[in-house]
Amino acid sequence: QVQLVESGGGLVQAGGSLRLSCAASGRTFSNFNIGWFRQAPGKEREFVAAISKFGASTHYADSVKGRFTISRDNAKNTAYLQMSSLEPEDTAVYYCAATRQNSLTLWVSEHEYGYWGQGTQVTVSS
Repeated sequence: QVQLVESGGGLVQAGGSLRLSCAASGRTFSNFNIGWFRQAPGKEREFVAAISKFGASTHYADSVKGRFTISRDNAKNTAYLQMSSLEPEDTAVYYCAATRQNSLTLWVSEHEYGYWGQGTQVTVSS
């Protein structure tokens, strides 16, 4: 078991920045690849970004590439999502999730993740 808790969400104006954190407890954090997903009202949950166990590999959705950066600090058992140039379309509940799946191409599928946080709301005003 690994428990995940997101924080750092809030209200920000378009063009602004936020950094989300995903704090893990339980099993060894570095045993897991970490993903970020989001779900906007009335829409399905979608992949945002993912990072490998020791940070060597990352993967981003096209919609956030160049604006968002995923990172992790295994010594702090925490993953991060730095979000810049935010747009109203980025408004959603953001979730972090953990997976043992090592295939980067499968990181986009929420079904590959066995552990989820409760989510943190990000609202971008125009």
